[in-house]
Amino acid sequence: TQVTVEIHPEDTPRQPIRIFPLGKGSQRLPSLRGQDNKGFQGTEAPPPLGANDLHEYPWDKSSLKSMPMDLEQFKNLDAYALEVNVKSSVEELVKALLKQTRTELEKVRAIWMWICHHIEYDIVGYHDKSQRFTKAEEVLQRGKSVCDGYAELFVQMCSIAGIPCKKLVGHAKGYGYKIGQTFRGESDHAWNAVYLGGRWHLLDSTWGSGSVDDAFSKFTYRYNEFYFLTHPALFANNHFPDNSNWQLLKPTLTLQEFEDNIRYNISFYTLGMLASHPTTPIIHTVNGKASVSVDCRPCMLFMFKLNGTDKHGLMTLKKQGMELDIYPQTTGRHKLEIFAKPSKAGELDGVYECVLEYIVECESVDEAARFPRDLHQPVGPSWYSERQGFLRPSHREPTIHTNDGRCSLTFTLGKDISVLGSLHCDGSSLAGDAERQHIMQVRRGNQIELKVQLPHAGSFVLKLFSKKRSDPGSYDYTFNYLIKCLNTEVKWPAFPMCYSKWMEDYEILEPLSGVLPANRNVHFKLKMHGIAKVLVQAEDIYTLTNNRGCWEGTYNTSGCREVFVMVHENANHNYYSQVLKYSVETQ
Repeated sequence: TQVTVEIHPEDTPRQPIRIFPLGKGSQRLPSLRGQDNKGFQGTEAPPPLGANDLHEYPWDKSSLKSMPMDLEQFKNLDAYALEVNVKSSVEELVKALLKQTRTELEKVRAIWMWICHHIEYDIVGYHDKSQRFTKAEEVLQRGKSVCDGYAELFVQMCSIAGIPCKKLVGHAKGYGYKIGQTFRGESDHAWNAVYLGGRWHLLDSTWGSGSVDDAFSKFTYRYNEFYFLTHPALFANNHFPDNSNWQLLKPTLTLQEFEDNIRYNISFYTLGMLASHPTTPIIHTVNGKASVSVDCRPCMLFMFKLNGTDKHGLMTLKKQGMELDIYPQTTGRHKLEIFAKPSKAGELDGVYECVLEYIVECESVDEAARFPRDLHQPVGPSWYSERQGFLRPSHREPTIHTNDGRCSLTFTLGKDISVLGSLHCDGSSLAGDAERQHIMQVRRGNQIELKVQLPHAGSFVLKLFSKKRSDPGSYDYTFNYLIKCLNTEVKWPAFPMCYSKWMEDYEILEPLSGVLPANRNVHFKLKMHGIAKVLVQAEDIYTLTNNRGCWEGTYNTSGCREVFVMVHENANHNYYSQVLKYSVETQ
């Protein structure tokens, strides 16, 4: 047997030192058992902390880990470690685990995976100190412990494997943490630091193994990769060591800063969130409004709950995040939760996960900031509506303000997209068919215009639905706008009712109002193609004339209550289809 050992002080060239053969024949190896690495043959005491160990704070948004690694390369090792079933001693367990390892990183990985999948949190020991066992051998035999036992076992197993490892203690924002909580008195959590690749790294096998329920009465194995060699700037979000040097940060956080910083749920990072604003967990309204934003990797879907509902806010999706304005309707403290999930093309399934929580202190209520109950979050166009075929929107903001009660929106539509719009408000003014009659859609090639006329002042929701034109199925909801009008003199009539035979690329030039004056001559001008004949029918029938693609003519509304426009699509048939319906003012 020949062994090569590298001994290299920091910042000096590595010079291999060759140890000559031990000789022929079987040799009994010395015991691998040690404590805090002091008993391991040929291993120096754990290196002290140095400038090389420190990471910049805040997080540079580069990696969740403190050293480069490809988790896919651990696939076989992880599977092997999970199957190892040795309980005779810690030393024998480590020997079994190391059979499939080649590097120090792999040794630590095997130990980590085994502990996270074989040691459960000791609920009884947490509640009763007399029933708490934290020595490494006790933890192994019982298969359970509290955080101190997890950390002790990790130290012992690393010691046997020849990996410098320390147990760290301090405060943590774990089970039972309340937003705004302060940390005083004795430490309440333990975790580990391991020395790999010339630097110290942090991990927490307790939190990596699973979680307890809200009543702290049941533990569930739920492996969490996040806490394996976590980037120190992220680890410091919910771990504060008694010795601040073991934050491995420059600059280090004070306890006050740790308390003041918002606690991000693990899914915040694992789902690709990068930052949020504000960074404090308690926010105060200004004139009844509080604002929150999240930066993330592209194409994430978000939702929020303010005291369990999303009715008191306005959330917009951005290409790389979201923005949210909330308007609590009572003063006092309110709980705000932000949820997220990834979205892949054609895949909207999946569960929203809570990524962060705030407490909102509301000192005054904005009475005017009340939204229609039909408003869906998020509001306004976004990368998601673009994905559904709504391109280049004329109005990019979620709210449209109009003084005269009218507005016009345009989009470039994707290939084979058909659109349907509806208008909604609280109350009964837009019941039934009226929700569609205050919107006129005009399609010109791949451009679509939606003309909106409000029946009165107030807040309205413009919902947009879409489907493939070639798809005979129903329309799917895509997104919505909030339309606001404060002018109490606004009172626009509905547009004429359009029937199914009215094509998207037909256009009404006049009359635009769906309510015609009584006893008056009304001029009709309709832009329609592929039609053999157009009639206006009520008490009498009047035929419109085709003038350069527009069907025109004048009809008198005397004695009429309703007026229909009918089309003859095929000159070889006598069947007419209704396409428009007007009502006539009562005399």
